[in-house]
Amino acid sequence: MHIILPFLLAMVAIIVLLNMWAAKLKIAYPILLVIGGLLISFIPGLPKVKIDPDLIFFIFLPPLLADAAWSISFKEMRKWWRIIGSFAFLVVFFTALSVAIVTNYLIPGFTIALGFLLGGIVSPPDAVSTGAITKFVKIPKSTSAILEGESLLNDASSLIIFRFALVAVGTGQFIWQQATLSFLWMVIGGVGIGLFLGWLFVQAHRRLPTDAPSDITLTIIEPYFMYWIAEQLHSSGVLAVVSGGLFMSARRLIFLSSTSRLQAFSVWQSLIFVLNGIVFLIIGLELPEITDGLRSKGIPLSTAIGYGLLVTGVLIAARIISSYVAMIATLIFRPSVAPAAGASTRMRMTMPLLLGWTGMRGVVSLAAALAIPITLDNGTAFPNRDLILFITFVVILLTLLVQGLTLPYFIKRTRGFGEIFTLEAEESVRQRMKQGLKQHVYHFLKNKYDNELNGHAGMEKLLKHMEEKSKATDDSWMNEKTKIIFVEMLESQRQYLSELNKDPSINEEVIRQQLYQIDLEEERLKMI
Repeated sequence: MHIILPFLLAMVAIIVLLNMWAAKLKIAYPILLVIGGLLISFIPGLPKVKIDPDLIFFIFLPPLLADAAWSISFKEMRKWWRIIGSFAFLVVFFTALSVAIVTNYLIPGFTIALGFLLGGIVSPPDAVSTGAITKFVKIPKSTSAILEGESLLNDASSLIIFRFALVAVGTGQFIWQQATLSFLWMVIGGVGIGLFLGWLFVQAHRRLPTDAPSDITLTIIEPYFMYWIAEQLHSSGVLAVVSGGLFMSARRLIFLSSTSRLQAFSVWQSLIFVLNGIVFLIIGLELPEITDGLRSKGIPLSTAIGYGLLVTGVLIAARIISSYVAMIATLIFRPSVAPAAGASTRMRMTMPLLLGWTGMRGVVSLAAALAIPITLDNGTAFPNRDLILFITFVVILLTLLVQGLTLPYFIKRTRGFGEIFTLEAEESVRQRMKQGLKQHVYHFLKNKYDNELNGHAGMEKLLKHMEEKSKATDDSWMNEKTKIIFVEMLESQRQYLSELNKDPSINEEVIRQQLYQIDLEEERLKMI
């Protein structure tokens, strides 16, 4: 413990330093973390990082998935569900199938089952990598929602493929009837368990006398409960966390106070940053040990690198092909959401290429690869485990370095990226929302507190100087009665924004930013 604990603390410090350096260089921090982990691994005397394959999913996946589910706009997911669904399920299966066929044909000793296992591992793009890279370039929020929604759901589909392939490798057979029933239960059971537990947790927050620290603690352990219970019932823990997280996210205004929401935002940001950083750092730290395993199996390093390049090429090609197929299908079956008439032919042809180039791999692929058991049930070594791990690491490294470093350049070179998903300009939406809020507050106060407004200096000041109330030097205007009315007014604003969010032309991110400002205002009010 006296060796491991300082090493873990040093890892967190390195993650922070590399993140600051990445921000200064304006590149995605996962890229520097992977490279940093690889360089650190060559320092002699460092303790070896060992994670139990049975625990890798349970440690990292639940909070990462829950954070993604809470962050994404469910309204945007519903709007683009066809595109998200096709990329999250059909494209993942097509990618895994492509990897299985190519590896079975070109890599000695690779069966179709092993190929599907590798395909399930490397098929899902990583939301963290994509988000970290695209924050340095402007892309439409709807395009971000598609990428985030895809990465949220494709984790489940890829891990289902991974699980079935793992069974096929271990038993040497694959029974379609049993697999179909098992697949249906994993999907339906996972979603159902997640929704039920999400409802249960919402009721617990609402009915128990919780405060901000207890609320935040509960939100951290709840994803683990969802994942563990679903897995114990042999359904999809990933889908349980995703569905439960989406259910709770849509009701955050109901069961969490403004204090809990504000403090939870900071706590979760720090937690997810550290978890992501550790995983990406582990990618680099593990690579030398995997290469040693390859040498012990008599596989030349150059040959293994060639296999990694081959699989990476298949992944990129499969995603780009799928993007063009999706565009053609959209033009035929859903022309209403196709690129605008003013869009150039060049932009229409480039858009799928850029969408296909966003397939950086990361956390889920690494977790799945490390979760491969060392031995089969009969005690024999798992076939080609070291080679699968090495190929996975090569894929992650190449997609992060090649696609990750070039994606911002391609987006900047291709003007109009994402105009296929045109929404009302964000600044225009923000101004319209603020104007609507002012009118709503005025009518709220006039209709409910008209008598209090007349002749009351504080209430007249509240009505006339909503934008300048924080600059007032005299706090005497905010008495207990005024404070109660003010809190009601803030809650009324939240209800107004919730109704406004039903407008499909308004970006939910703008609504959430304003809700965050209202929470800050309520917390400031409590300090008066």
